[in-house]
Amino acid sequence: MREISTRFWVNLRIESMARAIANLDTLRNRIAVSPMCQYMSDQGVATEWHRTHYSALARGGSGLVVVEATAVSPEGRISWADAGLWNDEQAAALEPIVREIKRAGAIAGIQLAHAGRKASANRPWEGDDHIPEGKPNSWTPIAPSAVAFGANLPRVPDAMSVEDIHRVQSDMAQAVRRAKDIGFDWLQLHFAHGYLAQNFWSCKSNKRTDQYGGSAENRGRYLLETLAKARSVWPENLPLTARMGVIDFDGNDEQMLGESIDLLRQMKREGLDSVDISMGFNSPDANIPWGPNLLEDIAAKVLRETQLPGSTSWFIDGPSSADRMVREGKVDFVMIGRPLLSDPHWPYHAAKELGVPEAAWKTLPAPYAHWLARYR
Repeated sequence: MREISTRFWVNLRIESMARAIANLDTLRNRIAVSPMCQYMSDQGVATEWHRTHYSALARGGSGLVVVEATAVSPEGRISWADAGLWNDEQAAALEPIVREIKRAGAIAGIQLAHAGRKASANRPWEGDDHIPEGKPNSWTPIAPSAVAFGANLPRVPDAMSVEDIHRVQSDMAQAVRRAKDIGFDWLQLHFAHGYLAQNFWSCKSNKRTDQYGGSAENRGRYLLETLAKARSVWPENLPLTARMGVIDFDGNDEQMLGESIDLLRQMKREGLDSVDISMGFNSPDANIPWGPNLLEDIAAKVLRETQLPGSTSWFIDGPSSADRMVREGKVDFVMIGRPLLSDPHWPYHAAKELGVPEAAWKTLPAPYAHWLARYR
């Protein structure tokens, strides 16, 4: 137990990543809050919900808090209630959230995204389906090709022109600049989950015949160019990361995994510092083998072969498994999602389970740690 906990709770030195960090030396532990959409924004502007939500997660003891998928343009939202960072009002609403995360002792990160052909949908608890054309809060999705996702997302997106591609990449660069200016210290680009970057990467959604379609080299071009745009405005001394969908569980797994590893090697050369290994979610017909620690071995393979530091998530089944994955060198840190919604103080309970001395003081603010440590 002590051997495990020693590995899991040692600070993650960010300098072990590709770039030295000036003002961001360590994460206080290897637990990161996975970006989780809240669908509670008003015209892309964060609300009181977000301020309460993220401050609670930061006070709970995680080392890194990554703010939910934040759209770089209005048509890039999944739903009408998504977070956004395409204007200064949205940036101003996020700034106090960044301060609260840092005040609580965590690193403040943000995930920037464009929903592609999955955009213009109802909130999950209100249907999780495409809003019909012409209805309130509806707009026309865009994607590399006019190919619908299917199932509950049947709308055919408009195929993007090269000018559209460059516009969205410029939108990304502007959102990155805003994220930097309001104080985020960790940037994640959303290249997974069937959203726009994955639409380009996947043969299922990308039927183009120009320089952005066909071969793996061409399908990866949008991702590499978008990364370069972000790298050009994001500080060299701060981590630039991505969530990457590397597998679809559709019978074509080896090819997609191999191509994804090759693409990530190129991304590393272009300035990617870390990767969070996830799924493509490119088809409603995928046969995902849901179960504990679903992506553990896949993540280990990708990180080993790319030599990128990184993480994964998806059904990590408790502190012992998370700790073991770090101790065995399969990942450098873990992204935790739903367990932190159930209990924002999951890091404290994990520390207790793993036998960490002074668990309360290692994870919680003094007004909590004092009472929990004093009376046992």
